[in-house]
Amino acid sequence: MANGSLDDRLFRRGNTPVLPWQLRFRIAAEIGTGLLFLHQTKPEPLVHRDLKPGNILLDHNYVSKISDVGLARLVPPTVADTVTQYRITSTAGTFCYIDPEYQQTGMLGIKSDIYSLGIMLLQLITAKPPMGLTHHVERAIEKGNFKEMLDPAVPDWPVEEVLVFAKMSLKCAELRRRDRPDLATAILPELNRLRALAEDHMHHGVLGCMSPHGGSHSHISITHDIMSDPLMQSSYESSKSRSTSASSGRRASLA
Repeated sequence: MANGSLDDRLFRRGNTPVLPWQLRFRIAAEIGTGLLFLHQTKPEPLVHRDLKPGNILLDHNYVSKISDVGLARLVPPTVADTVTQYRITSTAGTFCYIDPEYQQTGMLGIKSDIYSLGIMLLQLITAKPPMGLTHHVERAIEKGNFKEMLDPAVPDWPVEEVLVFAKMSLKCAELRRRDRPDLATAILPELNRLRALAEDHMHHGVLGCMSPHGGSHSHISITHDIMSDPLMQSSYESSKSRSTSASSGRRASLA
């Protein structure tokens, strides 16, 4: 892809421009949307198993694509509809991003990906390596110096909103699978709300991706084929409606 991977851009390999916070929020919502599509595949949900910034590719407009599904596993529908997990003989994935419960028990489920998503979302705002990241962010929040954890290359972080984002990311990275939030009903609506906030603050021409063709259209264009799926379209419209409502409510409360 034209702009390499999210990992390359977060760590500015090749001295590339800093990703503005608006773009990071948009990328987060795009990843959540693509992941929900995988998890809602019928009759068997797809679990990616190797979500990480290196597997998120960015096109010439910095629109994200989930790549490298070589480790993805189909979870039998009878299992998916009951315990939403499936025992396999050997774990796979990348260290620091692997669901601890999956690593210990071999029980695979869609919430295995949620753990990886949580680590990746924390990297989106900190631009730090994944090792021990949840611990460092938790301690910073407890001590009241969370702002120091944010990527210093971004000068205008909306700290209160990013704190909400960080707390949600930490919930995604809970050690116990049952403590992690649901992607469709909890995570994606919040990511879409923050994406809407980001679009309200986008500057035209930033990194060449804030053109008149950006915004919501670029979000939908991440996967034209995906959005042709009736189930995914319904889920997207529902989460979009909730995020728009939440965003309007927040603006009204601040007026």
